[in-house]
Amino acid sequence: MAFPAKFAALNALELTDEARRTLTRMIRVAFPHPQIPDGPYERMAQKIVTEADESTWFRVALTQGLITIDSMTDEHFLELSDDRALAVLKRITDLEFFGFIRRTTVLSFYDDPEVWDVLGYEGESFSKGGYINRGFNDLRWLPEPRIEESDDPLPETGPLPYKIARTAPTRVKESSEETDEEPVDDLFKGQDKVRGAQRL
Repeated sequence: MAFPAKFAALNALELTDEARRTLTRMIRVAFPHPQIPDGPYERMAQKIVTEADESTWFRVALTQGLITIDSMTDEHFLELSDDRALAVLKRITDLEFFGFIRRTTVLSFYDDPEVWDVLGYEGESFSKGGYINRGFNDLRWLPEPRIEESDDPLPETGPLPYKIARTAPTRVKESSEETDEEPVDDLFKGQDKVRGAQRL
């Protein structure tokens, strides 16, 4: 785990271009969508950098984490195949810096309009008049709705196999002997005597 450095100069380090490319590659390997171009992944990397800038701890953790990930194999992380890169990411899933990357990506990556276009999401519908008149009924994977009345017989339910109570059950009051509790009336008799003595 990385901690903020004691020297302010180290805390102020910015990511190099190679570190940014490594971060972008990490996001693509962790959230693989071959049909999505590089743009959303690069914007997501910038979003993570911006979020990290708000905290010294995350900025240093992200900087040191990206340096560390490149030293975990003989080859540079950018040159690894997708399978080998994924294996490297699985080794660091418990590290806080990777958790920060994953959380930020989950919350922001799929909010990119370019990602919406690729995945087929049209965005919110309220400002466009809703979905009904904008292709809501163009789903080709559903069977055609049956309009005519069915000839299939309805299943017989018949009478219930048990009786239905017509009145609410009455609650049986337990006697004070069974519960070892003093009756409520007896509790207040002593208080009345005390109050009477106080008045005198």
